[in-house]
Amino acid sequence: MRIFKVEILNPKAIKLLKNLADLNLIAINDIPENGFSKTLVHFRAKGQKPSLEEITAEVESFRTERYDS
Repeated sequence: MRIFKVEILNPKAIKLLKNLADLNLIAINDIPENGFSKTLVHFRAKGQKPSLEEITAEVESFRTERYDS
């Protein structure tokens, strides 16, 4: 089995993929986004590079959320 990451550029492609899944030719698995990914997207959209302090704060926040729960 081979696994590919596909970025959908045209919403019509989703229908095609769903049809292939209905025919059991492919399997579709959603990959949930996490907070860190959203933060990266936020910084990239603004064209900013996060400082080492901002990266450290985000990592510590994630660790606290993950391990203190």
